[in-house]
Amino acid sequence: MKRRRTPEPGWARAYRTVTAVWLLGKALTLAVNAVTFPRLRPAPVPPGGPRVSILIPARNEAANLPVTLPGVLAQGAHEVLVLDDRSDDGTGDVARHLGARVIPGAARPDGWHGKPWACQQLLRAASGDVLIFTDADVTWHSGALGGLLRELHASGADLLSVQPRQSNVTPGERLLTPLVDAAVLSYFPFPLLRMTPPHPLATIANGQVMAYRRAALTCVGGYAAVRDQMLEDTVMARKLGQLGLRVSTVLGRGCIGVRMYRSYPESVAGFGKNALPIHLNSRAFMLASVALHVAGHTLPWLLPLPNRNALRAASLLERLAVNLIAGRRTPADLAEGLLGPVTPLLALPVLARALRRRVSWKGRQYRQ
Repeated sequence: MKRRRTPEPGWARAYRTVTAVWLLGKALTLAVNAVTFPRLRPAPVPPGGPRVSILIPARNEAANLPVTLPGVLAQGAHEVLVLDDRSDDGTGDVARHLGARVIPGAARPDGWHGKPWACQQLLRAASGDVLIFTDADVTWHSGALGGLLRELHASGADLLSVQPRQSNVTPGERLLTPLVDAAVLSYFPFPLLRMTPPHPLATIANGQVMAYRRAALTCVGGYAAVRDQMLEDTVMARKLGQLGLRVSTVLGRGCIGVRMYRSYPESVAGFGKNALPIHLNSRAFMLASVALHVAGHTLPWLLPLPNRNALRAASLLERLAVNLIAGRRTPADLAEGLLGPVTPLLALPVLARALRRRVSWKGRQYRQ
């Protein structure tokens, strides 16, 4: 006698449908970006090209600059300026010794966040036609500037930002830091980012490397336009888009890399300061996003659902696909896919930090 099959509960069917649609949408976005997202390729700096200023805001970066600054200085830019943002670890002396021109940072005016103020001072001091703001922990490899200028010209962008290839060394760095790539590559299909005029919610930028045509940055009013923003990069991109200017982005791949954080606690602190503005400063939206990630990646391993193997596979394969597209292909990089089911749980301390009314970064307090 045939055993009667127990009907699937309505909540289980609804749960499976919602999570399957969400994960399928992300998978399709990854597939589109695997084909269309531009990648930087090394190239020589074109003779007779635009004057380029590479501008580095630096606060307590004495440990990073000996690793990253020589590569920047070797690019062949017209000038490299380092803004010593009132550091107490000898950042300015290190930068001078390595050969950069150092600008002592002025006291931060009321109403300004630290990084926009540092960038505004660099803007005033720079003389280039193309202004490239890059963080002190970003590594530039041979041919990076030529490749960036080629992409800037090919894209016709007024602002071209770079998604540097993540360099993660310790196990703690691998838990959350690579999610920067996942956020871009699994949610933003590149053809949508290239729409003209851009939609505000489909406009992104990465403040680790931002290359502006000077006229565009002047048109928006410089960094005064984002003086009080923690997520100044994306807000600046949206403001440029609202003015009818073109914004684009590119994967750094082997040209430009970054080692953002050195441990899991550092990742929590870094993401905790940006999580709320990334979710449009809506705590409800942020909580819903976290709940969706737990539902899509973690619960398929915990709930006794029928046909759950497809959801489980998706939770493992997503980070693997992201790393392949971003050009992170060592065995350790690819093994990060196994973290997919626990990643939403590892991100819960980020949520707790982001829900606070004030966040701290580099010794400064900011109200959310």
